[in-house]
Amino acid sequence: MAAIIHRVARGKHGHEHLSREEARAAMEVLLADDADPLQLGAFLIAQRMKGETSPELAGFVEAARRMIDDYGSLQMSPTAVDLPCYAGKRRAAHVHLASALVARDQGIPVVVHGLQDIADRADAWQVLLRAGVRRAATLTEGKQILDADGIVYLDVADLCPPLHRLLKLRPRLGVRSFANTVARLLNPLSCPAQINGFFHTPYAQYMAQANVLLGQSRSLVFMGAEGEPELYADRQKVLLSQGGDSVCALAYPDAGAAPYPKQGIEPARIVCRFDALLAGDADAREQATLGRMEQAFRFAAHGTQPEGWTEV
Repeated sequence: MAAIIHRVARGKHGHEHLSREEARAAMEVLLADDADPLQLGAFLIAQRMKGETSPELAGFVEAARRMIDDYGSLQMSPTAVDLPCYAGKRRAAHVHLASALVARDQGIPVVVHGLQDIADRADAWQVLLRAGVRRAATLTEGKQILDADGIVYLDVADLCPPLHRLLKLRPRLGVRSFANTVARLLNPLSCPAQINGFFHTPYAQYMAQANVLLGQSRSLVFMGAEGEPELYADRQKVLLSQGGDSVCALAYPDAGAAPYPKQGIEPARIVCRFDALLAGDADAREQATLGRMEQAFRFAAHGTQPEGWTEV
């Protein structure tokens, strides 16, 4: 690890990127119970400063998947959609999760996975629990619940405790690390389709190309509301479609709704607003977003480009 850290931490002009195999090997060391905490922190910060490449992300994800019991052993529906939710919400309700419930009702299986107890934000499990969604502790249990209910929630703390430990280092490191992106690409139940959001623009190509390397059948990767997999109704800066080895940029027209809120509100109010969405009380922006997300779920599940969406 010292030699690898030396390569990635040599500054703006001296650093080196790791190969996919090197990244996988490094991640396996860092996820081990006896990982050196000093080397772990140094590597996370060095990668944050250098920036990850798609091969590195693919290697990190492969190492994390090896830590999950029964990964890759369960047969999924060809229309199952993976929905990673690791950012939480602090400005508006989880419209993407209300849309996931609609997709479930339309026969599209949805696997939500995420992180519980995100500081100052309402996380996915908080609102899904209120909607009656069941949580699974293992992949086998998750598949059983998915087959019965059409939707399931999985928490990274249950599935991959070593990765969860990395995610929980954020308060001590002061910044997010690549562990957050790894979790978003984890796709624990190996769904053929994925809807994935991010916050920083450069991650569009990194994540889409990582999915290519990981053999993901198809995915939508985009700048999401607050970093969650939720499309904007009024604008969409970055939206990529990945299918097999192909990645293309997409766009859709502005729905004419109000822009996404800029001011934060109490997490309790966000949870209450989600309850209102489930009761059919959606404002114009939320209604437009529900429509966008319905298109996204159908696109991901069936691979048919929605009307009005164009390649750019």
